[in-house]
Amino acid sequence: MVNIYNFSKNAIQNLTKENKNNSSFIPILLVLATIPLSFAINNIALGIFLVSCFFTLKKENTTIRTELLVPLLLYFLMVLSYFWSIDSKETLSSLSKEIPLLLIPLGFIISKTNTSEQKQKIIAYYSYVMVAFVLFYCIRAIIRYSIYQDARMLFYHGENDKDYGLVPKLLNAIHMSVFVAVAFFHFFTKELKSKADSFFSLLLFGFILLLSSKNIILVVLLLCLIHIFFFSKTAQKLRLRNLIVFGLLIGIIFSLGRIKERFKVEFQTNTDKSLSTAVIEGVPAGVHFVSIKEAWTNPTFSPNDYFNGTAFRVYQFRIFTEMLQENNIFFTGFGLNASYPKIKEKALQYNLYMGTGDNTDTGYQSKNFHNQYVQNFAELGIFGFMLLLLMLLMNVKNAIKSKDFVHFAFAFLMISLFLTESFLWRQRGVVFFTMMYCLFNTGIVAKSSKSE
Repeated sequence: MVNIYNFSKNAIQNLTKENKNNSSFIPILLVLATIPLSFAINNIALGIFLVSCFFTLKKENTTIRTELLVPLLLYFLMVLSYFWSIDSKETLSSLSKEIPLLLIPLGFIISKTNTSEQKQKIIAYYSYVMVAFVLFYCIRAIIRYSIYQDARMLFYHGENDKDYGLVPKLLNAIHMSVFVAVAFFHFFTKELKSKADSFFSLLLFGFILLLSSKNIILVVLLLCLIHIFFFSKTAQKLRLRNLIVFGLLIGIIFSLGRIKERFKVEFQTNTDKSLSTAVIEGVPAGVHFVSIKEAWTNPTFSPNDYFNGTAFRVYQFRIFTEMLQENNIFFTGFGLNASYPKIKEKALQYNLYMGTGDNTDTGYQSKNFHNQYVQNFAELGIFGFMLLLLMLLMNVKNAIKSKDFVHFAFAFLMISLFLTESFLWRQRGVVFFTMMYCLFNTGIVAKSSKSE
């Protein structure tokens, strides 16, 4: 208890000291730390951030970084899309959700710039907050498992608002994986690790595994390899033995129960022929698993056809290409968040499962493209797509220039995540991306993320 008290006391003193140097320090941290909480709390934190920015207006004349202008341009394009949107009411209501693309860059433009040391401290404090969230959800899952004796309490998130899963469905396991992954790399990339740092690294990595997002797990493993072999001081000393050991570890990881099962379902169904219920456990009789080839080529489907994650995203990309051919949207798109009517038309055309008609099972026609690149192109046209690519390219360029591996990990995670999720079309997603993007790409470029 004494150690916890001393740690908390020192943390508060350090936070107060940093905030005196830059009064937006704590507000930025508050916005990032409250992302997993309710939208109302996060909105309050965002308001505090904006107020603090006005109190720290830059006195000196400084050049506005191009990186901050791009998200502003993207938001203005979203506003303009209202005038040609095929669902102007939906576009108008969605503009408030996307407003962090406008407000957060403006806050960074008008406020005092964080130094590289302050950035690293913000990421450090954010990482400790993520550790606290992970501990909470792990304890919650263990208690719920002991009560219900249901292993689903320990993995992923609940489906159709059912009360099971490691994290609530509203929080989303894939999104939580990204939030935790950034914190994981803060601890993992430290050259001088304390026992606590090593424990936190293992804890956060284990939590990512339990969340069972295939994409994030693979990307995190790849980034770990990149750091070990290209960024760490011991990179030159590693031999083939280390590769073999790492390969064995990956094999062990993917042989674990439900994690193995999720990968098994994903890859087994991605063949020319779909699988029967005898191959995949737990599949109801009569349900047909759609393969990647079928998702791309079948002239029609049936309500008994089930699309796993990869097959469904292939189907979504297929209907996007058809929409480009059938509609004059190359330059304009359908309008912000206005593609749902067209997605529903395609679901009816291909006879997809349309749900039960209530909120518990909404069917395939209610889902967006699950691909940020496609989402931008379909709703904002080629210019929305190019602005997104420009942000990602500048993010990667600055990450490499700064030699900050946490920044590099964030950049790589976003590029990969956008292939499988419309991340910026979710409130937590747009706040997280915009705040991290602005934080990493402004001010003094850090030379290294290894010092605390």
